[in-house]
Amino acid sequence: MAWLRLVLAVAPRALLSPPLAVDLLRVAWRFRVRRWWARPPFLPVPSRDYVRWRMHTAYGDEDAMPPAEDLIRYARWVGRQR
Repeated sequence: MAWLRLVLAVAPRALLSPPLAVDLLRVAWRFRVRRWWARPPFLPVPSRDYVRWRMHTAYGDEDAMPPAEDLIRYARWVGRQR
C-alpha cells in the first residue's frame, strides 16, 4: 500500500511536468525484471529482492519507503544522464 501512496504522490507532479513523466517512465523501465514477458504477472515490474536491496543501500533499511522528493530527484538525475 505504501508504494501506491508513493505513486499517487508523484503522479500529479508528473502530469504537470511532461519531462518529469518521461524521466519517471525511464526509471521504471530501468528497474524492470529482465524477460518480464516470460513469467506471470507479465508486467515490467522490478523484483522484490532488487527493490529491497536498493532500499537497503540507499536508506539502510530493506523496508524503507523513499520520500516522493527523493524519487523525483533520482528521476531527474536519470534524465540528465542521457
